[in-house]
Amino acid sequence: MNALLLLMVLIWGANYSVIKRAFEEVPPQAFNAARITIATIVFLAAIVWSRRRGRQSAGTLSRVLYTPATLTPRDFWDLVWLGLVGHCAYQFCFVRGVAETSVSNAALIIGTTPAVVALLSAALGHERISRVHWTGAAVSILGVYFAVGGGVTLGGTTVQGDLMVAASMLCWAIYTLGSSRLISRHSPLYVTGMTMALGGLPYAAMMLPQVRQVAWTHVSVWSRSAIVISALLALNLSYLIWYAAVQQIGAARTAIYSNLVPISAMAVAILWLHEPVSWGKMIGAGCVLTGVALTRLGRAGPTVAIEE
Repeated sequence: MNALLLLMVLIWGANYSVIKRAFEEVPPQAFNAARITIATIVFLAAIVWSRRRGRQSAGTLSRVLYTPATLTPRDFWDLVWLGLVGHCAYQFCFVRGVAETSVSNAALIIGTTPAVVALLSAALGHERISRVHWTGAAVSILGVYFAVGGGVTLGGTTVQGDLMVAASMLCWAIYTLGSSRLISRHSPLYVTGMTMALGGLPYAAMMLPQVRQVAWTHVSVWSRSAIVISALLALNLSYLIWYAAVQQIGAARTAIYSNLVPISAMAVAILWLHEPVSWGKMIGAGCVLTGVALTRLGRAGPTVAIEE
């Protein structure tokens, strides 16, 4: 599992630069609508296969792919709202944000997700929060300020993108917390695939006019390949690894690996896109990673068990 999580870190880190490069040819929302449609079709096909195989194999199929739990009305509505928040709203804000800011800024803002998840979890009463935990959250926020906030003005070139990425980060934090109960009952494949279908397909439908405006015959093979690669690796494979890890080793240990994504993203952006990295970004990266580490150390344990 550790090797798979490190693979996920590399994929998500590189994905920032892949989509940023592709945006030079394909409008961001059109690109994203195309890749989400591909990823959703793959997930739904995998769900159909796993359910058939799981019923035939009498419990021998991995719980990552199949669980026999029945879908309750509460499960269904949880899938609906999680899909709208975690895929529709998240994808819209994330892609627009990445298009309007730098890879480094976007990655560092997303890097604060574990700290935000911890704070929201404490606010909901799922776990207690210590002074160390609060300190970690504050250090993470300070890190984002150093990286993207210094000298920001309302007319700045990246401020709108930074805010959109921050909104996407909040959507992902809510999605992560909200999916905990479902992951305990259903397979990661089923939860991820169904929420993507319920949230991603409406998003793709809304972006259909932008998709139709693209002269696809004039888009390079590289950019068209980037759509497929980003769908299969950054969405299908990496999402499945993430929730398989949450199911097998727990959210806390899994979240530690997400701390490495900003470093991976910044390294790829420097080498491939030749993005400049200022001392402010270096200090900010250090603060974000330190802050997130403190939020992990400061966890005092759950106060209320997740409802089954």
